Amino acid sequence: MAFCDLTGKKILVTGASSGIGKHAAILISKQGGKLIITGRDKSRLEETLKELSGDNHLSIVADLVIEDELVNLVSQLPKLDGLVHCAGIVGPTPVKFIRENDIKKMLRINFEVPVLLTSRILLMKKLVDKSSVVFMSTVATKMPYFGGALYNSSKSAIESYSSTLALELVKKGIRSNCLSPGLVNTPLIKKPVSDGQMEIVDESLGRYLKKYPMGIGEPDDVANAIAFFLSDESRWVSGTNLVMGGVLQ
Repeated sequence: MAFCDLTGKKILVTGASSGIGKHAAILISKQGGKLIITGRDKSRLEETLKELSGDNHLSIVADLVIEDELVNLVSQLPKLDGLVHCAGIVGPTPVKFIRENDIKKMLRINFEVPVLLTSRILLMKKLVDKSSVVFMSTVATKMPYFGGALYNSSKSAIESYSSTLALELVKKGIRSNCLSPGLVNTPLIKKPVSDGQMEIVDESLGRYLKKYPMGIGEPDDVANAIAFFLSDESRWVSGTNLVMGGVLQ
């Protein structure tokens, strides 16, 4: 049996149209998993679907901020062996410019959506015993940066939620863990941020990179850790938060 063998496991990956979510879905398929991928962008989601190894994968377009679409997604799901929450936003905003709408948007996407999706899946009994739930946090909750107050707060909330979820589901053997990668080379660090929010410019990025003696990560680095947490090799690991990146505090 191969390490991190996911043969036959049915896994839902949100945010699978790009970045870490896309790379995680591709790796899971290579390890034998059957994917249900979801995202808002139909064309990009279809591109991910084409890159998956094997067959019988499912692609469902959904904007999980919209309750009806979240409910519809869950209604189409088979019984799941794993759930990976990769959908999220960054949107750096200096504290003096934070407004109510900024708070609502960040917490809605980064905290409320994964919480409500998980709750709905559990309510509909779509998560089998001894399955695994993986959340994405960030090393920045322990290593603050300028403009990261809202983002870090939303991810700190997810870390706390995940550890509590692990406690509540332990009798079913369902595991819940977080990954907290440092800076990863994804489109989120390359494209401008909308709604008038501050963009991470090259100069500030250069200063930030000095904290990464091992360099910034690639999506596959995080995908490998996701595969481990989904596999039976991590059957004795729950309620944890894996910090990645070799960063210097």
